[in-house]
Amino acid sequence: MKKTYLIVLLLSLGVAFAQSRREERIQLAEAEMKSAAGTFEIQVNPNTLNYDITYHRLDFTINPSVKFITGKVTTTYTALANMNTITFDFANSLTVSSVKMGTTNLAFVENTSNELIITLPSTQLQGTSATVEVNYSGVPPVNGFDSFVQTTHAGSPIIWTLSEPFGARDWWPCKQDLNDKIDSIDVYITAPSQYISVSNGVETTAPVISGSNKTTHFHHSYPIPAYLIAIACTNYSVYEQTAGTAPDDFPIINYIFPENLASAQSDLDVTPDIMNFFSAQFEPYPFKNEKYGHAQFSWGGGMEHTTVSFMVNFSRGLIAHEMAHQWFGDKVTCGTWKDIWLNEGFATYLAAMVIEEFDGPDAFIAEKADMIDYITSQPNGNVYLTDTQATNVNRIFSGRLSYDKGAMVLEMLRFKMGDADFFQALRNYLADTNLAYKYAVTTDLIGHLEAVYGNQLDEFFNDWIFNQGYPTYDITVANIGNGQALFTVNQTQSDASVNYFEMPVPVRVYGSGGQQMDLVLDNTVVGETFIENVPFAITSIDFDPDKHIISRNSNATLATTAFEMESVITVAPNPASNFVSIQTPSSVNVESVSIYNHLGQLVATKNSANFSITELATGVLFLEIKTSEGTFHKKMIKK
Repeated sequence: MKKTYLIVLLLSLGVAFAQSRREERIQLAEAEMKSAAGTFEIQVNPNTLNYDITYHRLDFTINPSVKFITGKVTTTYTALANMNTITFDFANSLTVSSVKMGTTNLAFVENTSNELIITLPSTQLQGTSATVEVNYSGVPPVNGFDSFVQTTHAGSPIIWTLSEPFGARDWWPCKQDLNDKIDSIDVYITAPSQYISVSNGVETTAPVISGSNKTTHFHHSYPIPAYLIAIACTNYSVYEQTAGTAPDDFPIINYIFPENLASAQSDLDVTPDIMNFFSAQFEPYPFKNEKYGHAQFSWGGGMEHTTVSFMVNFSRGLIAHEMAHQWFGDKVTCGTWKDIWLNEGFATYLAAMVIEEFDGPDAFIAEKADMIDYITSQPNGNVYLTDTQATNVNRIFSGRLSYDKGAMVLEMLRFKMGDADFFQALRNYLADTNLAYKYAVTTDLIGHLEAVYGNQLDEFFNDWIFNQGYPTYDITVANIGNGQALFTVNQTQSDASVNYFEMPVPVRVYGSGGQQMDLVLDNTVVGETFIENVPFAITSIDFDPDKHIISRNSNATLATTAFEMESVITVAPNPASNFVSIQTPSSVNVESVSIYNHLGQLVATKNSANFSITELATGVLFLEIKTSEGTFHKKMIKK
């Protein structure tokens, strides 16, 4: 009875772990879409395409007790075309008091489309640079979930921001499209002196006290998109750690609510280990010349602001996910919201890799199984978004598709390519000078994967990224003697957008004496058969025991009826255009093959089991196969 109770307990704990991990992933998706909800007609603002931002100085005055911001944003930019005006994305509810270029006051208009349009003193020529200063103030608007939050924790006031995807304009004049990274920023936060302020980058000087206020200066010298710029201010406690190895070590600075400090310190102890794991697997931390760290905030999840992730708590899964974004999302950023899986799928998968690294293969398999279960809870869903989907924040940050399916697609690529090629391709992707600290789209990733793999992956990405659904497999195996087994693979698809999911299919077979063997069937067509060498009689079979493939309700069974030789002898590939192979058990020898066209005319004779058909006309062909065990007839199609 004790053993039974233990099994039930372990099963219950496994279910609870899976549920908690899924809940955590869903919370991540909710947090990262929090700046807006519903549908927005926001794609690329054509009015901001004629300039490139090189620098922002962001001066903010805030008080955590009051939802209000006073700002002075100084922007240096380069004209990409002749310009008479410059337009920033900027919320209607904020009020501009002045705009200057040097000492010259400039005319401006705040229109009803959340834009600030500034009239330049004269035509600015293409290729020239200029600097404008915008002074403004007001109460940032509430769009959906709110991107500029004033609230409390344990009775203490706090202000924090979260701008992904469309919320930066709600609290400062910016260019928030995914087509321009600011080369560097300086952030100055002035707040009551009893509070601690947080932003991207590092404090280059000590905070300056002026009366009852304190100004904290952060400098970030790496390119950054507007949505990853963030500030927070409250009565933080600071807990510092170190990652890396001297002389290439760097600080991890954590800003924690005082009421959570004791427990947070224990939870955060794993942070350097995860940092070192990612650095060894991919490349050194991309912002190691500054810092990494966390700032606690009061939203249910996390957000990967460059160099300082905002966190609701410090669970290992959340730490791993947001840290992973520093490589995939912050260094290399998705170039459109249609490509959001390049951020979220990667971060989700790297968090699963932490489970694999720290907890072992069984826990990793359980994590993948839970993701597969969630992905296949609905029959459809594409990972790469359509133009319309990319205006819907809930769809952009779909936990089922952008996060879990994106992650499992990476697992399938890893399985298909092998670890060495897969990880080398990702390292090349991160190191590509056209992508590093810039933007990438899905085709950029495909190019790097194919370059290392040596084969095209168009079919794979069409099936799993651009189209929808998943396969259900029906696999049978029959022992055919002489240490061989015949596998037959059939498949149905959950969505009509995919005709067939071509994929290496893993199976595990077992013998009565405790034998076990893993096989991979490179399945490309329905009804495909494989004759494999298995040195024991198979008594049972498992489909994909290590959970490499997205599928649902798949079965693998041992054939209960004796096989017929006719069914064992197969023609592959079929259809074919160049070469054909007659597959037989090892005990059967092919003596000759006579090929007839659809009129019954003999068109070729072959004297081996492997032969070319390039000289034959396209259409249906009939093969008369003479073997040591008799003559058999097969039909095939010449493409």
